[in-house]
Amino acid sequence: MTNKLRKTLAGLTMFAAIVATGSLSANAQEKSKLDEILARGHLIVGTGSTNAPWHFKDESGNLVGFDIDMAHLVAKGLFNDPNKIEFVEQSSDARIPNVTTDKVDITCQFMTVTAERAQQVAVTIPYYREGVGLLLKEGGKFKSYDELKAAGSSAVVSVLQNVYAEEMVHAALPEAKVDQYESVDLMYQALNSGQADASATDQSSVKWLIVQQPGKYLDAGYGWSPQSYSCAVKRGDQQWLNFVNTVFHEAMTGVEFGTYSASFKKWFGVDLPVPQIGFPVEYK
Repeated sequence: MTNKLRKTLAGLTMFAAIVATGSLSANAQEKSKLDEILARGHLIVGTGSTNAPWHFKDESGNLVGFDIDMAHLVAKGLFNDPNKIEFVEQSSDARIPNVTTDKVDITCQFMTVTAERAQQVAVTIPYYREGVGLLLKEGGKFKSYDELKAAGSSAVVSVLQNVYAEEMVHAALPEAKVDQYESVDLMYQALNSGQADASATDQSSVKWLIVQQPGKYLDAGYGWSPQSYSCAVKRGDQQWLNFVNTVFHEAMTGVEFGTYSASFKKWFGVDLPVPQIGFPVEYK
């Protein structure tokens, strides 16, 4: 065998190896969590079970809540059946680890989006915008945020004990007196007993309590400290992330808006405006 022939064969062998490696890489990229879930026949969702109106158990022991409804929307998109789903109950500190270790396909558990978390998991488009709100008692001294603010230091606000609690309240009511409590129950008890004029809590909790106990509470009508709630999937799988984003986008703006808006009304007591027909609102 001549040197020229030997070099030619060596070159062909190297070329074949490169082609084979490229094919393997392409096949690996084509394998998505989306394909895995479709082949399995059901979706596995990580969530909680103790935080109404997001995820909690009803009288029959079934998981319900807004997070749960969002998960059912994903299952419906996958299988045209919202019940083809397995829930894995997890603590808040397991939300990211259970995704990264493939214990769950997706986590939907009122997870606030931060840049730090986005380094660990891929976050979906937001499905809710949370914030701090002020819960008032029906028939109480104050009827609105403006009245609370005008009251200055004579207004008392109860809040869950936190290193940032006083700073958080003063961002909205600079002069208010802030009373911190060790539990949410004690915080609301202070409002109910008249020890506090308002409770600073999640805006979603304000809405939920008004839905649950009509005639007992009022929303002061002011929210601040916004944060986005999104689900989380494993990094590096654009097909799966794109699919979930499509489901959420069309739930909030398109074919599944009826389902999404009914859930929003059920848990937060709010009637959402119907998405405008014609030019996509996202590009205005």
